[in-house]
Amino acid sequence: MEDLIRSIYWERASHPSTLGILLVEKGQFALTPYDVIQTVLLEIVERGEKEMDIVHFSDGRRQIGLMTIDKETIRDWLFFGKNKKIINWIYSGKILFERNDFFHHLIKELQDFPFNDRKIRIGLEFCKLISSYLDGKRLYQKKNHLDAFNHVIRALHHLARLSIIEKGMHPELTVWDQMKQIDPEIFKLYEEFIRSEEPLEKRLELLFLASEYMIRSKTELGAAHIADILKQKAYWSVQELFEHPELKIYSIDLLILLEYLLDREYIELIVDEKKGKGGVSLALYRLKKDVF
Repeated sequence: MEDLIRSIYWERASHPSTLGILLVEKGQFALTPYDVIQTVLLEIVERGEKEMDIVHFSDGRRQIGLMTIDKETIRDWLFFGKNKKIINWIYSGKILFERNDFFHHLIKELQDFPFNDRKIRIGLEFCKLISSYLDGKRLYQKKNHLDAFNHVIRALHHLARLSIIEKGMHPELTVWDQMKQIDPEIFKLYEEFIRSEEPLEKRLELLFLASEYMIRSKTELGAAHIADILKQKAYWSVQELFEHPELKIYSIDLLILLEYLLDREYIELIVDEKKGKGGVSLALYRLKKDVF
């Protein structure tokens, strides 16, 4: 191990809050869009002053980055797909140090992928799928085909990640390599859309038709998480849904999901005149009894 890496690693490993240190070389995985950093040391700590801290070191020959992340942030990234390259790093990086088998336990958690975590991730991907699909369709209808193309590609990526998670795996950076084996139908749809020599307008038209069917077929799966929450009581205001701890991660896309489920009659809107103010009634949501 080179002297610079060794000196950084020894100094950080001596801290009692350090849970593990991972070595990631640029030749193995994409680190950053730049060529300056050849090596990253990923340090996981019990609790940091910041969620993430990055420091660059140099010995005049090479640049090394030390990325320090607290334990809760790394779990948030991994289990909710907020930083997909980290999954590759955790699986394939070289463990330099770990306290109480930290990385081995983390990898086992990733491989096990608990059912409830999967349900939340599927809900998030479905929510983003709906948002991207509807944005693309609206732009297509306005003849903004290039902008529609960008949103459709994003929707297909969310559809692919949803399918991967459904199979109990975590989506990686090379998501379409995964899809070749996991769901050839979605992979073929993506490949034909990208490689077709048809005019863009025609490709979009055909893709919207195919996507509509696939989205409908995934609705009960994708909405299972929010359905579980809606079942917890008879009626919900939109504010109550936004404040629910498990729904906060949906952010503003939650409104789009509610509108979609309302349109598809999976949920219904109830007007409560008693809870309104200034002559305006309060709108409440509830799950329809004949679904889920």
